[in-house]
Amino acid sequence: MIHHSLLKRRRWAKLFVISTLAAVLSACSSSSGGGSDNEQGAGNEEEVVEFKYPDNPGFDLVYLADQLGYFEGTSTRPKYVGKIAAPQIIPLVGTGDIDFGARMVPLVISAIASGADIKVVSAGGKTLEEAPHMKYFARNDGSIKTPKDLEGKTIGFNSFGACAEFVSKKWFKEQGVDVSKIEFLVVPDDKQEQTLEQGGIDLAIIHAPFSGKAEHNDKLVKLWSDYDLDGGLGGMAPYSVNGKFAKKHPEAVRDFVSAIAKTANWVNEHPEEAKQIIAERLGMDVKYIDRYAYVDDLIVTEEPIQYYIDILEENGKIPKGKVTVKDVYTNEFNEFATKPSV
Repeated sequence: MIHHSLLKRRRWAKLFVISTLAAVLSACSSSSGGGSDNEQGAGNEEEVVEFKYPDNPGFDLVYLADQLGYFEGTSTRPKYVGKIAAPQIIPLVGTGDIDFGARMVPLVISAIASGADIKVVSAGGKTLEEAPHMKYFARNDGSIKTPKDLEGKTIGFNSFGACAEFVSKKWFKEQGVDVSKIEFLVVPDDKQEQTLEQGGIDLAIIHAPFSGKAEHNDKLVKLWSDYDLDGGLGGMAPYSVNGKFAKKHPEAVRDFVSAIAKTANWVNEHPEEAKQIIAERLGMDVKYIDRYAYVDDLIVTEEPIQYYIDILEENGKIPKGKVTVKDVYTNEFNEFATKPSV
C-alpha cells in the first residue's frame, strides 16, 4: 500500500525534478508551448513535447500518471491549460486548442462525422457493478421511484451528446417512458448534488468521483447505475488525440498512451490508493470518492464504438454509414496492443 508519507515524498521529488528541468531549459534559452519541442542541452536532440490538457476536477488518468511519475523519462509532459467545460473538450481537441481529451465515444463519432481530425487512441473506464461509470440520484421523498415517474421532470447531466444522454434515453424508452416529456439540463458533475438537493433538478446523473458524495447524502437516494442500464457497454470513456498533433509527435502520443495505460492498470490494482490521490487533489474526504475501473491495458475494442454509432444513426444524429468503427479509433500507439505474441 502507498502511504500518505510516501505520496508526499513523491510529490516533493516530482516538484524538484520539474523545477530543475525548468531551470535547465531557461538556461538554454528554450521555450515551449503545447505541442512544441524542447531541446535539452547543447547537442542533445532528446525532446520533450508538452501536450495541452484540461485541468478539470475529476478522476482522470492523466492527473494520476503525472502524480505517480509515469511521464518522467518519456518524451512528453502535460501542460495544464485551466478548467474546460465538459461539452467543449472534444471540440477543442478537434481544433487543436488542446491536444488530448477524455470524453465519451459518441462525442468523438459526431466530431468525426462533422470533419474533425480526431482519433480515439486508448480505451478508458470500464463499468463494473461495484464501479459504475455514472449513477442516478433523486431526492429521498418518494417522488421518483420508476423511470415512468420522470415524465414531466427535469434531469441534470454533464453534457448533451454523451453517455448520460444517449444511454439514459435509450433505457428510458425501453421502459416505456416518453422522453419528450422530460426536460434535460446541463449541470457540471461537481454541482449536481447541490442542484438536486435544492430542487433545481429532479434527477441527477453523476459521474465518479462525485457520485460517491451524493451516495452518502441522506437527502438523496440512488436509483440506478449505468451498469443496471446496459451492463456497462456504454461506459468506456476513451482518450482522443488531435490528428495534427499525432502526425507531428507520434512518439509523444505513444508515450502518453503508455503512461496512462500503466496508470490504469495501477488503479485497477490499487483502487484505494488511487482514491486517496484524487481526494487530495479535490480537497475531499476520501470516503466520498467513487473510483473508476479501467479497461485492461487501455486497449480499444470495437463493440462499445459500434454501440454508439448505432445509437447516433438511429437518432438521426449522423447519416447512416457516414462513420465506421475503423474511422474512430486506433491501437497503433498502444504498446500493449502492438506487442508481438510470445
